[in-house]
Amino acid sequence: MLIFKIFRRPEWQALQTSGRTSGAPVDLADGFIHFSTAAQVTETAAKHFADESDLVLVAVEADTLGDALKWEPSRGGALFPHLYRDLTLADVVWDKSLPLGLTGHIFPEGVV
Repeated sequence: MLIFKIFRRPEWQALQTSGRTSGAPVDLADGFIHFSTAAQVTETAAKHFADESDLVLVAVEADTLGDALKWEPSRGGALFPHLYRDLTLADVVWDKSLPLGLTGHIFPEGVV
């Protein structure tokens, strides 16, 4: 199962350069890296990145993250994937731009 992380372009570039990240400022504050499922990612984009256009959607295979991935209740009691270790570039299955259109973010075909 693929899970998704939305990065601002500079955050993604930093991960590409260093090969690992502890996440965005919200992740650092919370002590884990926030992910979303395909069913959750559009709401995540709308809620946390509504006016941001230079974003990157990163896909990670949940099964490869082992015990560091926890499914915990969040928005509305839904279980969200949270990663309790650094995300490495090797964890990333693919990355795609997530542009902002007139009615919201434009997700790659097949994600939502």
